[in-house]
Formats: sequence, C-alpha cells, structure tokens
Amino acid sequence: MTTATTTAPWGLTPRFLLLDVRRQLRNRQTLIITTVLPVVLYLALHAQTGPDARFAHGDFAAWMMIGLALYGAAAAATTTAAQVAAERSTGWVRTLRLTPLRPPGYIASKVVSALTMSALPVVVLAVLSAVTGADAEPQVWVLSLLIAWLGSAVFGALGLALGLALRPEIVLHVPGLLLTVLAFGGNVFFPLSGGMLTASQFTPMYGITALARYPLTSGELLTGGHTSLVVAVVNTVAWFAIFAGAAAVAYRRSAQR
Repeated sequence: MTTATTTAPWGLTPRFLLLDVRRQLRNRQTLIITTVLPVVLYLALHAQTGPDARFAHGDFAAWMMIGLALYGAAAAATTTAAQVAAERSTGWVRTLRLTPLRPPGYIASKVVSALTMSALPVVVLAVLSAVTGADAEPQVWVLSLLIAWLGSAVFGALGLALGLALRPEIVLHVPGLLLTVLAFGGNVFFPLSGGMLTASQFTPMYGITALARYPLTSGELLTGGHTSLVVAVVNTVAWFAIFAGAAAVAYRRSAQR
C-alpha cells in the first residue's frame, strides 16, 4: 500500500504545508515591518494633493491604494520566502532532499506560506483607504485587492530564488531595497509616461500592477493611452516562470552542496 506522502503531488503533503505556514506566521517582525511601510507611504502620499482625476470606477486615492497594497503584499511575500536562506545554512534543504518532497513541491509550499503572510498588508491598506475616503465601486475593492494578493506569489518565487542563491547575511538586506526599486520602475508609486512607461512594461512589477488596477481604470492611463491586458498577463506569467525556474535550479544546487 502506498502512503499519502508518496502519492502526493511532488511529494508535498497537507501536513508539511500546514507546518510550514504555521512556522511563518510566528514571524511577527516580518508581518509588522511589511505592513507598516506601505501604510506610512499611503498616509504620506494621501496627505499630498494628488492628480484631480477619476477613473471609470473610482478615484486616484483608490489607484494609489491598490498599488501600495500590492507593494506591501509583494514585500511580505519576498521577505518571507527569502528566509529559506536560514534553512539552507542549517542543512535543512539537504535533509528535505532525502524525503519524497521534490523541488516543485518545496517551491509550492514556500509560495503558499508567502501568500499567507502577504494577506495582512492588503487587508490593512483596504481598511485604511476606506477610512480615509478612497472612492471606488464595490467590485474594485474585491477584484483589485484579490489580484494584488494573489499576484504577490510572483514575488514569493523571487524571494525563494534569492534565499536559495544568496548567503543569509546578504539576503536579509536585499528584498526591501529590491522591491522598492521594482515598484518605482513598475508604475506602482507614481504614474509613469513616455519612454519610462514603455520601459516599465518589461519589469517584474508592471504586469501584476496593471492587472490589479484594471477593475478600477478599465485600462485607462492617467497620462493618456490604454493598458494592454495581453502585455500585463504575459509580463506576469513570464516573470513568475523566470523566478520559479530560478528557485528550482537554486534548490537543486543547494541540496547537492
């Protein structure tokens, strides 16, 4: 008779997944840091006079809220997944190679853990923006924030690749700076235009940001023009594949050392 462990896809069992998620939820420091920063940014930007603009289904405050919710979720997902560097340094990754757990299963467990952690910034930004008067139609609150949350899985894969490839003392300082740079380049904080907007379409955060804001804007850009859903979807899928593939390669290499 085969066991649930040997028949589970990629060797991943619900028990292993649950234990991994529980362990991540104990890391209150990551939860606090990755939630406070987007909140501070939202309050600071909200205090300024934003563009006098309305989109098809809401205002500029909602536009900013969606971007910062995504930024917070991505930061939480990346930081959480990058903590695998500590597991690698203690030999835990090599130990897992002796079990039925395969690289895709390991990556899936870390991405799910990252998604669990990234839910809090999204919820907090939603409540804060509602209290401070952001205006959007009901479907925007549901669809945009759901896409922002699920889209943070892309950055969970990025964090996993970083954690498996870099030493723990280095990887601790990488996610925050890297995500901030990607957010500036991905049209998250401020509306980009011209050549900068064109260049941003090739960056990791552009696709999921455009998808998350689409229920609000219907593709309308503040600077004129229209967002291509095809470009946004291709961008998101491509970068997730790149990051997940890099994580799988790094997992195999770290387990062989």
